[in-house]
Amino acid sequence: MEALKGIRILDMTHVQAGPTCTQLLAWLGADVIKLEPPQGDATRGQLRDVPNADSLYFTMLNCNKRSIVVNMKSAEGKTVFVDLLRKCDIVMENFGPGVLDRLGFTWEKVHSLNPRVVMGSIKGFGSSGPYADFKAYENVAQAMGGAMSTTGLPEGPPFVTGAQIGDTGTGLHLAIGLLAALHQRDRTGEGQYVEVAMMDGVMNLCRVKFRDHQRLFRGPLSEYSVETAQGMGAVPRAGNDSGGGQLGNAIHCKPHGPNDWLYVVVQEAVWEGLANRIGGDALAKDPRFAKIADRRKNQDEMWKLITEFAKNYTKREFMAILNPLDVPCGPIMSTEDLANDEHVRGRDMWVELDHPQRGKWFNVGMPIKLSASPAVIKRSPTLGEHTEEVLREVLRYDDNKIKSLQQAGAFSAPPKKAA
Repeated sequence: MEALKGIRILDMTHVQAGPTCTQLLAWLGADVIKLEPPQGDATRGQLRDVPNADSLYFTMLNCNKRSIVVNMKSAEGKTVFVDLLRKCDIVMENFGPGVLDRLGFTWEKVHSLNPRVVMGSIKGFGSSGPYADFKAYENVAQAMGGAMSTTGLPEGPPFVTGAQIGDTGTGLHLAIGLLAALHQRDRTGEGQYVEVAMMDGVMNLCRVKFRDHQRLFRGPLSEYSVETAQGMGAVPRAGNDSGGGQLGNAIHCKPHGPNDWLYVVVQEAVWEGLANRIGGDALAKDPRFAKIADRRKNQDEMWKLITEFAKNYTKREFMAILNPLDVPCGPIMSTEDLANDEHVRGRDMWVELDHPQRGKWFNVGMPIKLSASPAVIKRSPTLGEHTEEVLREVLRYDDNKIKSLQQAGAFSAPPKKAA
């Protein structure tokens, strides 16, 4: 946890996209101070599975952070925010359009208060363009960024992907932008505004489909199992096609349950060995499959032959047959498979933690492995757990000042007015 040691981040983000980014930076060693309103991040109570405990939605996205409660709607709370802003290298927000501006903190204001600070902002569609004021969620971003239209079967509805490419994908993009801006700040002394729109992030993750979109102007896509034609316009949905130069598909194995599948890629170099194993010399010499162009043209029949062979094996047994043949393949791993997988556990990608409210639970581990500064994953903070610690340690407030701010409502919601 030494890579970002000395970097302090004021994290005003909530839900998933922003917290994904700040958790990753915290795992890299940054001191992330999560500034929450008195009611806390909304996800603390969403999809709660343990009564009166922070939800897994919150705990899995906010590890290694410190939580401070500040009422930004009070003058005193804004003063605390400004003091923290001046002590931080990065400030981050993913409020709805115009929210921070209405609180009095435009980027220009933030920059004037701390010219060295880098400001990270996540919006559904960015701060410019006709969509700027629209709200976005994960699946809205997938819909508008090109992912849904290219996912699923051509005769069926478009599908969202289980991977959270709209939220988590955007958070990962923002982390890259923030680190680049910090590097520039260290050269110039000036911070800058870094914005990632969810729609833009999804488009970037769909670049292979935009490759195919342009290829369609010149001719059909030979690797697609569904019919394509020059000038057809939009890239079609193509099920489990590989989407690359080599043919690939998911093969159903015994006992033929929902996750009893093995994904298989048939490279040019492995076809002869694979064909000999599943169909003998006759299949290896079958002119319908002799070259990759032939296999593309007749791929439906090729996949039927492979599936017929695989029906007598489990996905792991079929994988054991294909691995010695150098056939790229991998079983469809369910969440249960992954949670109990020796490889996953050995790489610290399923990490057990303890929480004062919910007890033992697991989080997905740090996917980026640094040899000299490995991540140490710590639990998420309870609401406001580090308020006084941050006030004393970072802002050097004394007891009298803290007490005065508490009495003024800087850290609490205003009392409800009588009806």
